[in-house]
Amino acid sequence: MQQRILLIEDDESISEMVSSYLVKEGFEVKSVYDGEEAERVFRSGTYELVLLDLMLPKRSGTDILQTIRANSLVPVLIMSAKDSDVDKALGLGFGADDYITKPFSMIELVARVKAAIRRAGYGGVAAGVKPEAAAAARQTISLEGLTVDLDNFTALKHGEEVKLTAKEFHILKLFVTNPGRVFTKAQIYASVWADEYYGDENVINVHMRRLREKIEDDPSHPLYIKTLWGIGYKLGAEVQ
Repeated sequence: MQQRILLIEDDESISEMVSSYLVKEGFEVKSVYDGEEAERVFRSGTYELVLLDLMLPKRSGTDILQTIRANSLVPVLIMSAKDSDVDKALGLGFGADDYITKPFSMIELVARVKAAIRRAGYGGVAAGVKPEAAAAARQTISLEGLTVDLDNFTALKHGEEVKLTAKEFHILKLFVTNPGRVFTKAQIYASVWADEYYGDENVINVHMRRLREKIEDDPSHPLYIKTLWGIGYKLGAEVQ
């Protein structure tokens, strides 16, 4: 069965070029050209990945991303003409899985699409990292005020559900199932994104910041995930 991609791009020439290339690579592509149509089409279909331009008529790309994330964990790859960290952080902060900056090569785009679909399922282990057997066997892990349900992919903070994106949950899961281990950014990327790390720290930094804002009482003085400057991160609270 062909994997389906929803392509949301208002520039018809770019949309046609991307769609044609993806079809040649064996994907089925549904193209839409504005935010309102994107929301309607997304709600009425099932897709393995969404390619999303941030600058759209009628409704913005960030609005569409929030709508998607409220209903689905489908991988979303941002296509942006703005090469600024602000735009990248904004897209990733709202739950995008990856971004690519225009103009881009079709070879790079297809590689990112395939990687995002490949890693869409929960799981993945960093190279050289084996989760502790005892922790991996437990389906619910409790810390100080935080409970992580590995079966249902949910987290509770003092009994209240914390709304995490798929990537945020994966990062949290990596640490709670490996208490005491220190993870470099490259190891985190290899585990959560299941792809080779090219040194783009912005992706890790944005997701870590967003995760801490959701689970920590004081994100600037984190309890659960500690920073080891120049090395990486480790779980700070004890598993109960």
